Amino acid sequence: MPPLSLQIGVITLTLASAMAAAQEPDASKSALDQGRINSDPLRGLVINRTITVLGWDFYQNFSQIWQALYPDAQDTMTVIERPTAQFGSEIWVSYLDQTVFHIFLSPARSRVQEESKKAVAIVYENISIINVQRKFTQDSDLGPEEM
Repeated sequence: MPPLSLQIGVITLTLASAMAAAQEPDASKSALDQGRINSDPLRGLVINRTITVLGWDFYQNFSQIWQALYPDAQDTMTVIERPTAQFGSEIWVSYLDQTVFHIFLSPARSRVQEESKKAVAIVYENISIINVQRKFTQDSDLGPEEM
C-alpha cells in the first residue's frame, strides 16, 4: 500500500482537476476573455450622436427602418448631427470611420421620414461596397480600418 502522503496527493490532484473542469467557461465566454475582435457582443448597433429634435427624428426613423429591413445586420454605425444656423442640420452616417451618407435637412421636420428612408437604402449599399472591398483588399502595411 502506498504511503498516506501519496494517497492524499493523488486525491487532491483528482479533486483539483475535477473542480477546474467544472469551472471551465464555455467557448463564447472564453472568446470574449481573450479579446478576439470577431466576438464583439455589441455588433449591429445604430449609435445616436444627434443634438436637436430634428436630428432625433431622423435617427429614430432611420433606426426603425434599418431594424425592420435588416434585423440580422451586424454592422455598427453612428448617426451624427451638426446643427447650423444657415442650413438647418447637417446629418451624416458613419461606418468604420467612413461617411456612408451625408445630408443637410432644413428646420422643417416634414422631410425627415422621407429622407431617412432614402438614407437606409444608400447606407446599406455603401456598407456592402465597403465590406466587399475589405474582403478583397489586403495590405500587410495597413490594418483593415486604415484602408
